[in-house]
Amino acid sequence: MVLFSTNHVFQMRRLAFQVINKNLKGWTQLRGMEVETSLQGGSSSHANQWKVQTSNYSWLGLNSASGQMEQDTGRFGGVGGHDASADSHKLRYDTRQSSMLPQRSTVSKGKYTFRDFQIMRTLGTGSFGRVHLVRSVHNGRYYAIKVLKKHQVVRMKQIEHTNDERQMLKLVEHPFLIRMWGTFQDARNLFMVMDYIEGGELFSLLRKSQRFPNPVAKFYAAEVVLALEYLHAHNIIYRDLKPENILLDSNGHIKITDFGFAKEVDTVTWTLCGTPDYIAPEVIATKPYNKSVDWWSLGILIFEMLAGYTPFYDTTPMKTYEKILHGKVVCPPFFHPDVVDLLSKLITADLTRRLGNLQSGSHDIKCHPWFAEVIWEKLLAKDIETPYEPPITTGIGDASLFDQYPEEQFDYGCIGEDPYRQYFVDF
Repeated sequence: MVLFSTNHVFQMRRLAFQVINKNLKGWTQLRGMEVETSLQGGSSSHANQWKVQTSNYSWLGLNSASGQMEQDTGRFGGVGGHDASADSHKLRYDTRQSSMLPQRSTVSKGKYTFRDFQIMRTLGTGSFGRVHLVRSVHNGRYYAIKVLKKHQVVRMKQIEHTNDERQMLKLVEHPFLIRMWGTFQDARNLFMVMDYIEGGELFSLLRKSQRFPNPVAKFYAAEVVLALEYLHAHNIIYRDLKPENILLDSNGHIKITDFGFAKEVDTVTWTLCGTPDYIAPEVIATKPYNKSVDWWSLGILIFEMLAGYTPFYDTTPMKTYEKILHGKVVCPPFFHPDVVDLLSKLITADLTRRLGNLQSGSHDIKCHPWFAEVIWEKLLAKDIETPYEPPITTGIGDASLFDQYPEEQFDYGCIGEDPYRQYFVDF
């Protein structure tokens, strides 16, 4: 099997592709910032020093001397730490009972203005706007503010998605999901105030590492499972799972961000959206789909974390879609047999076989042998030491793990005529 150059893969993902297809008309794709409109008709050289290499945490399966993978032993959460039951503020639930999942947020969100914050630097950019690190002028706390240009949102027909994102973030509250504190707007821009997660993107860590050891990928995948389980219990499909949308907090736990494609759905939906490498075949085929598309994406994420590339990668989106519809997944020989079996049951077009879509839902995934050592309650309570702790060097507000972007003069806080206000009344 020919493996794609990891560097080539990451470079290609950052390119914008114009998709030309009768079923995909009007959809421009950028790996890292997607745009959607309605349908019409290898080897590894680990650059990171995993924290557990110098510890006795055998459950991570790492050789403390070489960092090479060994047979997984022990259980996630089976060593060290404290009794999670002592922390009344931490969430615990029976993993088989979705009715006992953490409930929707009942906390009212704050109202702010641009004068409440001082911009420190830019954390990311996209076709709609920017994400800034800001500091409150009142309490000195750091936040991330997502700024969207109204005229761009309207021009790209993203009004519904933008309002949906605000609504989803208003409703959700979970240890592994980003928290939104409030929203506001001026005559030209929309603002979302969220937690600042200083550990950077999982994508950046994967790019530096090339691929993750089996236990490390398992750790991150397990936290993603809990986040998706929570969303699905509240009838929310995420629809944009990928390493770029997973942040790491200061301790190394995940926070899923960017709810631009999230949607509350009771049954099925038809909207075409997502990232080419991660889109499920039923979405490409313009069939109605449900929450199971997120479990397909989980399989792609696990594969990418372990291999360093996605299973259907090609040089253009159309070739990628052809591979997805063909459905052949070739796992590298170093994949553990348990994860090969799990991937075969997640990355399958047969919805009667896809784990997460069967009668037991996410329980089937959590009970799979690859996750056998995970103690889910401890993981949810963050009562497990993470395999990697981001090197936060300058304390609170450190942004060294994010890429640098040129700073510009911003028209934030402007007043005057607003031709788009009727589209964003809830902001």
